[in-house]
Amino acid sequence: MPIRLRPDINTKFHIDLKWWEKNNRDIRVYMRDLLCDECREVFASQAGEGVVDWVDPQTGAVTQEDALWHTVGTCCSHKPDYITESTPIIDAIFLTFVANGNQPLSVQELYERLDKRPPEMILRMLTRGQTYLGLRPVPTDEQ
Repeated sequence: MPIRLRPDINTKFHIDLKWWEKNNRDIRVYMRDLLCDECREVFASQAGEGVVDWVDPQTGAVTQEDALWHTVGTCCSHKPDYITESTPIIDAIFLTFVANGNQPLSVQELYERLDKRPPEMILRMLTRGQTYLGLRPVPTDEQ
């Protein structure tokens, strides 16, 4: 088992999907609330389950992605009201990971994208006390 070091501003974080399962919560239900009005109508007429083929514009590689994550990342997250000045910081961090396809980001990278609080404050919010919305450090064997 790897030795766990104390997280710092360069530690990578992500949304821990196992946390959602352990807490008997469905992240997909939570994510449906993140859909813009246009996408909400589309998903209301579909099950919203399933995958879509996505072509990387730089490499041409085709991958399959969860349709809900893909929709939020390619449409809804580009709307001006996705993250606003009044969005609480923990919610803004969660929304950033959703828009980013839950790719790990360091606290420093979160700060650069959000510019809401100093990196040290973001780190304290993510590591002190209760886990919110499954926001946790990436296990060291996955970094």
